[in-house]
This record gives sequence, C-alpha cells and structure tokens, in this order.
Amino acid sequence: MVDLTARVGALTLKNPIMPASGTFSREMAEVFDLDALGALVTKTITAEIRGGNPTPRVCEVEGGMLNSIGIPSKGLGAFLASELPAYAGHRAPLVVSISAPSVEGFAALCEKVSQPGVAAIEANISCPNIEEDGKAFAMRPETTRRVLEALRGATDLPLWAKLTPNTGETVEVAQAAEAAGADGLVVANTMLSMSIDPRSRKPKLGNLMGGLSGPSFKPIALRMTYQCARSVEIPVIGCGGISTAEDVVEYLIAGASAVQVGTASFINPTAMPRLLDDLAAFMRTEGIASVAELVGSIRDDATAEAVRFMETAP
Repeated sequence: MVDLTARVGALTLKNPIMPASGTFSREMAEVFDLDALGALVTKTITAEIRGGNPTPRVCEVEGGMLNSIGIPSKGLGAFLASELPAYAGHRAPLVVSISAPSVEGFAALCEKVSQPGVAAIEANISCPNIEEDGKAFAMRPETTRRVLEALRGATDLPLWAKLTPNTGETVEVAQAAEAAGADGLVVANTMLSMSIDPRSRKPKLGNLMGGLSGPSFKPIALRMTYQCARSVEIPVIGCGGISTAEDVVEYLIAGASAVQVGTASFINPTAMPRLLDDLAAFMRTEGIASVAELVGSIRDDATAEAVRFMETAP
C-alpha cells in the first residue's frame, strides 16, 4: 500500500493530481468519480460576462496544442448562483481560479468568491494587465507584488498564484509572489506561440497567437518548477505536459508538491484517474512508500552551483 497523500500548504489532498484550470468541468463526473482527484479546479472566472476570442480557438501542433480561448465566462453571478452550489456535493477540495484586468478588479473578485465551500483561490496572474499596457501581471516582479498584496488583503483563504512562462524573471516573480502573501505557486500557464497554415498562409488561430501546452511544453514548465521550488518556501504545483505517471514523478522530484493535468484530458477524458492508478503502480514497483518521499528529491548537488550561476549571471 502506498501513501498518495499530498500536502499543499494548509491543504491536505488525498493525492497530488488535480485538473488545470480551463481543462475541466463538472460534466466530467459522467466519465469518472471526481472525488478520486486530490482537488477540483474551476475554469477561470471573471466578474463580467465574456465571449472569448474569435474562432478557431484551438489547433494541434507537433507534440501539443495551441489554444486562444480568451477566458469566456458567464460572470460572477452565474458562478455563485449555479456553479458553486453544484460543487458542494463533492468531497474533493474546490479551488476557484479567477482573473481580472486590474489590481482593483482582482481584489474585488477575490473577496466575492471567498465563500464557504471554496478551499483555495488560484489567481490567474498570467492574464493581461490593462494598467501595464496589456503585459501579464506575472511577467514582472513589481506587478506580481502589487496584485498579490491586494489579493492577500481580500481573502483569508489559501492563495495560489499561477505564473507565466513568458518572462525572463521566473525566480524573481516567484519570490515576489511569496513575499506579497501567496501560499502557493502554480507553475506554469501556457507559453505564447503561433502556427501558420503554409497553404493558405493564414494563422491557424483566430487570435493569431495562443498558448502552447502538451508534452512539448513540459521541459520548460519542469525547469520553471525546479527553479521556483528551490527559490521559495511556499509549495509549488507543477503544470505542463503531464500525460504519464513518470511525468508526475518528474515534477515531484523537481520540487512540486502536487500537479495539474490539462491537455492530456482533451485526448483522454479519463487521463487523471489513469494517472492515479499508474502513479501508485510506479511507486509500488520502485519501492516508494509515499509521495512525500519524492517531493524535492532531485539529486542535483553536483550541478546546483552551476544552476545558481546561470540564474544570477548578467
């Protein structure tokens, strides 16, 4: 018998696997028992009703997919009236993902979704910030600090900051989020990318560019997870390209306390429960008694100094 229990700050999860925001809905309960998961993560909620980006919104690329969904949303009112009560029947902790275009908007929305039945808030600070000419909050330490301070003042719930790979200041952003009151980091959102149809010469996405996810993105998100986990004291949730139990184990070894699964669920809706079974089997085969044994167990002593040099070199 292996112990799959995962601890993410104040939260104790029955296992380390949860969905990535935007790749999951309550309707998946028709396919598998949602309470088998460590936690449930909602699609990103906005205060206002949003229609999303122009179509096409998704396209396949080598080793993954691009998406430019644009965070369509029925708004805060619909979430509080129908979505939140519907999740009340599940035992798995509920993590609510939120997004807003300004610091003030983020704080106001965070306060309003901090309701009974919500276990944690995931702040999607990878979204555009209208106060910074559309640059994502998480691209810079200072904007990360400002929005997290406002969010921390708006809720007593555990607060996770979802970071972006579209920055050259990964460690600095992570440290700014921690200093401003984040209880955890989700690493990472998708990477801004593009694909063109060579015959029509048109971009394959209606919004020209979109976020890369899937196996081809995993080495980048894994590197970020490692960098963040060794630079902060708060837990890191790894996210990006997970499709096998070995992928889960890699993230845990790199320092993640738990993981989120996204693109794999589009390919196979039962990907997450399958990963749970495969993770338990892997641990039994390798003689690993608990998930806790894996977290941060990377044998990197010989290269740690080189990594520090690379991170601090001008």
